[in-house]
Amino acid sequence: MMQAIVLLGAPGAGKGTIAEGIKAATAFVHVSTGDMLRAAVKAGRPVGLEAKSYMEKGELVPDAVIVKIVTERLDQGGPDAQYMFDGFPRTLEQARMLDEVLVEHRGRIEHVFLLDVARDVLVDRLAGRRVCRSCGAVYHVRNIPPKKAGVCDACGGALYQRPDDTEETVLNRLEVFKRQTQSLIEYYERRGVLARINAGQKREVTQADILAILGKPTVGR
Repeated sequence: MMQAIVLLGAPGAGKGTIAEGIKAATAFVHVSTGDMLRAAVKAGRPVGLEAKSYMEKGELVPDAVIVKIVTERLDQGGPDAQYMFDGFPRTLEQARMLDEVLVEHRGRIEHVFLLDVARDVLVDRLAGRRVCRSCGAVYHVRNIPPKKAGVCDACGGALYQRPDDTEETVLNRLEVFKRQTQSLIEYYERRGVLARINAGQKREVTQADILAILGKPTVGR
């Protein structure tokens, strides 16, 4: 049977980083809808062109188009494939559509991991983030500072704060996330597949907690 897990968490919760750790320790294929969307657009596939038409107008890509991209990915896997969704679904409607697609592929969602992080920690993580204009390397003013303030260690490029990482914008993003996902969280809780994970601790500990639930405990746990 095809299996799927979901990493759900607010901006700054570390979904992408945690996903990479889980991927390295299991057979789960990391599925990032954002990456797949960009790849579909770049490749000029029909679904990519459909998505591009919305993006060029500054509109959100409809759920139906996102699910088409996810369906294409699932079509590539065998009956026993294992997928890990990173930040998808984001809404209750997307969750219901994903369930339908998984049923068509004789699969189901086994676990949904809600990465819990205190709001002040999320704000600090995002508002303190700095990105290199040249190579895209990511730093944090306190947690991962560059050797020279404002300068990338890797290429010497200038570091900057993304417009969506200002404290005011971060607080708004967190509020939007809370509104969008409350019904989604309740949906998965009712199904008994939601696990709340403390993602405010060290990355390795968070990953180990998830792996233990997946039946793949790490050494020393």
